[in-house]
Amino acid sequence: MRKCGYAPFHDSYVKVLSSSGYPRFHIYINESDSQYVLNLHLDQKRPSYGKETAHNGEYDGKVVEEEVNQIIKIVDRGFN
Repeated sequence: MRKCGYAPFHDSYVKVLSSSGYPRFHIYINESDSQYVLNLHLDQKRPSYGKETAHNGEYDGKVVEEEVNQIIKIVDRGFN
């Protein structure tokens, strides 16, 4: 994940896109049947918690798709 520009963050990884910390890509990695499954989303702003839980993650869209393609390219180069 470091080759892709991500840093460890608790039990996941993040790729910060601005000095304020947001937006940022946030990725969780799970192992399933000897494969790694990546769960990626884009956090546009800090989550707000209080009386209601609000998560501002985008799980699809052009920006997320472009990041997925970038990760695939980097991983393919590392294993080929």
